[in-house]
Amino acid sequence: MKLPDIDNCSIAIIGLGYVGLPLCVEFAKRRNCLITKKNLDREIIGFDIDVKRINELNKNIDKTGEINSSELLKLKKDKRLFFTFERSYLCSADVYIVTVPTPIDEAKRPDLNPIKIACEIISESIKLRKNKKDTCPVIIFESTVYPGLTEEICVDILEKKSGQKYNEISNNGFVCGYSPERINPGDKNHKLTNIQKITSGSTREVADWIDNLYGSIIKAGTFKTCSIKEAEAAKIIENTQRDLNIALINELSIIFSKMGIDTNNVLEAASTKWNFINFKPGLVGGHCIGVDPYYLTFKSEKCGYLPEVVLSGRRINDNMSNWIIERLTMFMSKKSFFINGSNLLILGF
Repeated sequence: MKLPDIDNCSIAIIGLGYVGLPLCVEFAKRRNCLITKKNLDREIIGFDIDVKRINELNKNIDKTGEINSSELLKLKKDKRLFFTFERSYLCSADVYIVTVPTPIDEAKRPDLNPIKIACEIISESIKLRKNKKDTCPVIIFESTVYPGLTEEICVDILEKKSGQKYNEISNNGFVCGYSPERINPGDKNHKLTNIQKITSGSTREVADWIDNLYGSIIKAGTFKTCSIKEAEAAKIIENTQRDLNIALINELSIIFSKMGIDTNNVLEAASTKWNFINFKPGLVGGHCIGVDPYYLTFKSEKCGYLPEVVLSGRRINDNMSNWIIERLTMFMSKKSFFINGSNLLILGF
């Protein structure tokens, strides 16, 4: 067995949300490889267990708004891309890219069920493809995880469920990599191909192969890390850093409010210094910033260290909704509004 051909491999994307669908589309487009300059001739399989989502995509409807209908229709007419919820189609893939959600539960601990289910589905597929292909399956994770999760949890499931060995390229095994998603939903300027891609692989050869796979379509280029753990860590600190920066400004806004100082005026004045980072106070929402730090703190506590700064920032940002409600009710009282029974409009819910 050998690693697949970069230019004409079959790629299955597992999870078709705001990360997986744009990835499907970019891999499916007719273009020359940015590295080899050869014509890319790949079959792209978009897979999701959500039947409703698949039915919508087969009608060229993307509810996330990331991809327009005409683009989906063109790629499907070219027979470069198809969507399915049937696992049997995954057996024909050479590469599996996992882009499922990695949320937290009510106790703010990592909910690993989606990524575990994805690993079980892939395990069934690579087990069935055995002896049907002369290529070693490559499994790449893009979902946000804590450092070590890919090789500690995902690889363990893949080995046990498939009966195949990790990193045994020439002996019916499989290999893995991690390349964190950097999609910013709704951002029309920072799209998949013009954001530099972090890559990694389970061996040096695999790392080079995965770097070239993404390098074939990413105009902004790639950055290959020395290990899967480093790539996982790089992703987790991106949003943790933003969370802490926002938490600092939120705490300052509370302090200034009690002093009768306008926070926005203070930030405008402070921004006149060249190295001041201008963050704004407010609620932290979205898919990542309010979630990712808990993956890091979970793993940190498992290693015996309580991450005080990260958790403190999370507490501040989580409590901002309470602070806003307190301020709102105070404002309403001063204006003689009846709080009980008032109608409230929330913009950006």
